Formats: sequence, C-alpha cells, structure tokens
Amino acid sequence: MSSLDELYEKLGVRKGISAAGTATIYGGSKLRPEVTQIMIEASTVMLDMDELNIAAGKMLGELTGSEYGLVTSGSAGGLLLQACAVIAGDDPAKMARLPDTEGMKNEIIIQRSHRFAYDQCYRAAGAKFVEIGDGKRCHEWQLEAAFSDKTAAVAYLFSPGLSKMALSLDKVCEIAHSKGVPVIVDAASMLPPRENLSKYHKSGADLVIHSGGKGIRGPQGTGILSGKKELIKAAYANAAPHQFLGRSAKVAKEEIVGLLTALNNFVNEDEQVENFDFRNKSQKVVDAFSETPGLDAAVKHDNVDYLTPVSSLYFTDEWEGPKAGEILQRLQEGNTPIFMHNLIHPDELIFDPLNVDDDEVDVVIKKIRESMD
Repeated sequence: MSSLDELYEKLGVRKGISAAGTATIYGGSKLRPEVTQIMIEASTVMLDMDELNIAAGKMLGELTGSEYGLVTSGSAGGLLLQACAVIAGDDPAKMARLPDTEGMKNEIIIQRSHRFAYDQCYRAAGAKFVEIGDGKRCHEWQLEAAFSDKTAAVAYLFSPGLSKMALSLDKVCEIAHSKGVPVIVDAASMLPPRENLSKYHKSGADLVIHSGGKGIRGPQGTGILSGKKELIKAAYANAAPHQFLGRSAKVAKEEIVGLLTALNNFVNEDEQVENFDFRNKSQKVVDAFSETPGLDAAVKHDNVDYLTPVSSLYFTDEWEGPKAGEILQRLQEGNTPIFMHNLIHPDELIFDPLNVDDDEVDVVIKKIRESMD
C-alpha cells in the first residue's frame, strides 16, 4: 500500500473514477506527469515573484494570441481580478478601497442568460450588476440602453448549456467598444478545443479567463487571465504578491511554472489524436447500452455543449428504470465511487472519458449497468 493510500484510508476518503469531465468537485483533472516534476523542482528555487509573473505574462500572451497574460488562482480568482482591473485599475488609492466602490465606475452589464454561480466573484470586488434581457434572449437596444457614466465593463459567459439566443460576443464587443467600455469574458471550461485560447480575443474581448486545470491538465488551482496589456497590468497590481484585494487569491511559484509547462504542452498536442482516443472510449460505452430499451445511447461532440467526444445516455419516456438522478447517486456508492453528470439535460447521463483510463472504462460500464437495475 502506498503512503497516499494509507493516508486516504486513515482519512476515510474513497478513491473513485471520474467520468464527469473536469468537474472541480471530483478533483478536476489528472495532473500531467511533466507538470508534477517541474513543480517539485520549482519548489526548491527562490526568486523575485514580480520578475516571474511578468515573464510568465509575456509567455501566456504568446500562447493565447493576446497581448499579455497572468496566472491566477483558478478561474474564480481571475474573475475577481477582472473586476478589480476594470473598476480600480492600477490606482492604489482606489485599489486600497475595494470592495468599497462608492463614487467609482462600478457597474458591470450582464445578460440575464449569462448570470452564473461564480459571478459572485465580480461582486466580491464591489461590482454592481446591471442585468439586461429576459433570461433567454437579449436585444441590441437593451445593451445600448444599459450604459451609464458608472459602467465599468460588460461581462460575457461561455459555458456548455447556455442559451443560444444571447447577443453574440462580436456584437457585444462592437457596442461596448463604441462606448469606450471593455468586455470581460469567463470561458473557464471551454478548453479544449484549443482554438478557444485565442478565439475570444479575435472577437474583441479585452480580458478572458480560462481554467489552468480542467482540459489543460495543469495545476487545478490555477487560471489563465489573458488580454489587453494595460488591463492585465492593472489586474496584476491588484494581485499577490501585492497587498491589495487579490492578495487573497495568491498563486505559488510552483503553480506558475506548472501552468506554463502544461499550457505549452497542451497547445502543441495533436487534438485529432486526443479526440480519437476520447471517441473510442465513448463509443465503447455507447455500444454497451445501445440495445437497452428506453435508452438512447450516442457519441456527441459539437464544440458547443459537448466540447470533446462523450457518451450520451438519454432516458426516453419508454424507460422503466430509476431516474437519471437516482442512478447518479447509486454510482457514487461503494468502495469505488463513479462520478458522472447530467448538467446538459436532467434525463441524460454523460460519460466524459477525459479522466478515465483504458482499464477503467469496463469498470464504469459495469457500475452503470448495476445502477440501472
């Protein structure tokens, strides 16, 4: 038994299999071995954190097709720094007052269909939301009418399962920039495909956050903030090692070099080869349930809601077994819990192979079958 197994046994923590993609609640993604190694090496080196962060920012800009970048404490830390940057800039007098934003430009316009659990990170910096649209759609005139002398930015969300009737990022950037207002984007879970690293910058976004863990398989506690150099400089001024609000979202030197290593390798990998592997694993699950009455089994991949090839197990009206939610609970029982999700549709189970090893696919299939009885 390894020392890790001994520790988990002492803690009473079960080791499971995550077929739920890169969900943070189930551990995110498996760290790349080369990242683990360089983080160990970096832990023995002392240096100037400003020098490291500035150099890392240049490299992140090159890898994301933007002017500059910053390693943040996860995507949530990146959202906090986005708000700090557009509200307080790099003015120390304003930075020191956050989250008290009285008298500052502190309004962030957001489409109602883009409200999400983590937009609280914007409010943590003192931002006030101006909501537009009706929760499904939004019109250009509603965005045009929302600007005021207190507008700091327009926020935009990319995430699987969002309404397809929201204003496009291109249109939002066009309107916001005509008012001299930046657009800040949360695209935390939108990698892969790798083209999304630069896609939103090409549409005009001023600041974009991506997770450094998830599909990149860097340190789970990191994020990538990329965009316009002046705004990145403002974000960094608010961040650790400096003594302002972002100090609460500190990033270690080991995490910075680990993220840079992971992202560089991610960018240079063959996405077609990766998707071929994902598709084969997903097809194996589909084949196992393709003749199950009341169940529609299919491989899905569309770069919108299903960003990589996954297995979709959809329970139709003819299904006579337990509901999808009950099956999810049953999967997590026993000594080896299996984690899956139904985030796109409540009657659909998704098998995401990103964190599933070849020899674990059959284990997952067996547990799904048992949980359906």
